[in-house]
Amino acid sequence: MNGSAQIGVSRVRIILSLILLLTIHSLKSYAQEYIYFYRVSFTDKGADSPSMFSPSDLLSQRAIDRRIQAGIEVPDYRDLPVFRNYINQVSALGFTLHCTSKWMNSALFKTKTEVETATLLSLPFVSGVQIVKKPVGKSSFTDKFDLTASIQDYPPYDRPITMVNGYPLHNAGYDGTGILIAVLDGGFTYADKASSLAMLRSRAGIKYTYDFVNKNRNVYGYHTHGTMVLSVLAGHIRGVIQGTAPGADFLLLRTEDGATEFPVEEDFWAAGAEFADSAGADIISSSLGYYMFDDPAMNHKFADLDGNTTFVTRAADIAASKGILVVASAGNERNKAWLRIIAPSDGDSVLAAGAVDGYNVISSFSSAGPSADGQVKPDNAALGVSILVQANETQLARLNGTSFSCPVLSGMTACLMEAVPEAGSSEIIDAIHESADRFNYPDSLYGYGIPDMSRAITILQDLHLVVPENESVVRPNPTTGDVEIVFNQPPGNVRIEVVTSAGVPVYIKDFGAYAGRSLEITALNDREQGIYFVRLLTGTGIYTHKIIKLRGR
Repeated sequence: MNGSAQIGVSRVRIILSLILLLTIHSLKSYAQEYIYFYRVSFTDKGADSPSMFSPSDLLSQRAIDRRIQAGIEVPDYRDLPVFRNYINQVSALGFTLHCTSKWMNSALFKTKTEVETATLLSLPFVSGVQIVKKPVGKSSFTDKFDLTASIQDYPPYDRPITMVNGYPLHNAGYDGTGILIAVLDGGFTYADKASSLAMLRSRAGIKYTYDFVNKNRNVYGYHTHGTMVLSVLAGHIRGVIQGTAPGADFLLLRTEDGATEFPVEEDFWAAGAEFADSAGADIISSSLGYYMFDDPAMNHKFADLDGNTTFVTRAADIAASKGILVVASAGNERNKAWLRIIAPSDGDSVLAAGAVDGYNVISSFSSAGPSADGQVKPDNAALGVSILVQANETQLARLNGTSFSCPVLSGMTACLMEAVPEAGSSEIIDAIHESADRFNYPDSLYGYGIPDMSRAITILQDLHLVVPENESVVRPNPTTGDVEIVFNQPPGNVRIEVVTSAGVPVYIKDFGAYAGRSLEITALNDREQGIYFVRLLTGTGIYTHKIIKLRGR
């Protein structure tokens, strides 16, 4: 599909469907049985201590491995569940448990009628109670996801990747394979049918789904926002749409109620983040944010955007402390009264994404920094204007929002993780900062600017890769199969030829523009023992290495 007329029709259909979805769910909201939600914080976790649990009691092996690699204690106090006896005593007072947050040592309870919080505060183990949702009517939000159709120039379909110099990573084989991304969003309508996600579904790349709002496994409804985000991450139709991490695996987690806007969604977000951590997610991609609610008395103040105050930001920073790389939208508020970034993008360990157009110019809507405590925010910027997304089964649209620059960056971080698995999440964020075009003069709109992902790989490899003194080295030598090639300097274009001692070619591959200093080949795995020659044609020269292939075990 191409042509502006078709794209225009698609945009109209999507906007109309979104309005219809929000209207339907707004009507359903007040028919819910439980309409009052209370966040109850506890003083402690009873007599439990980390020594009482083995890591496997609390976390998946994948999560344990991530912690160990990052040098993080496992388990720690925050990994302990909320004390069940406390939950039972609160439930005995007529409250129904919805979810808990072990990180925040709190529980979310719901009731059919409003109750006096003094009843809860009288309990000796309760440190605080906050009502986080109640029926007050709908606010002025017309579309809380801030989706607007683009009326600007249409950049090439792959501009999200070319803008951040991401193709050399893909050419090198780094497409997010082996990386698990948790997408926290408001619904994934059509994600089980969208044409651009067919490759993702065929390889069973969606590993788990859960709806923390309604507490069930069905996320393929409620809103198309998450589907559009996922299409930026994993969409693939040759020459039409290209995701930034098409090889990654995904957890699709619904934490947002599209019908209303209340702080209760921060509790849902925390529950989703904790699930992502326990499941072993490497990255959280969150195109959500909070500052204004249907009840104005619950609104955040800008002073709360200091990286340490709002519930959701504290949860995001804790997720980062567990070794997860958290990427969040900076918000679409600069052309509104608020102007500023939104939570949890203010987190000091969160990579906040601003939005630029196809010409690298900051959008009129991309929220401004800094955070209330003076951090550089947003952290970086990527394409978020007139970006191609998919929101139904077959048609694409061009929409605007930091909702979409967020998955551009989170997808590319997955490629960096795959390329340099030894790198920690904070090191990856630092490398993205350093690679960006405004690193030496960050500002409140672009942050550190538009990153160069190929440069970021080099920065990370300088930290974790032993660089040879010679132009290139092939190792191990002798080998039983797999071979790593390491270059002294990033080689630019790379072509590899492997021939036998008699000059017979057994492997030829042209990588094109190539990111980083190392690559692996498996061409000798099934070859006979003997002498082979590896010829490297790069942008810096031509190099030949003799290698001895031994018989494998």
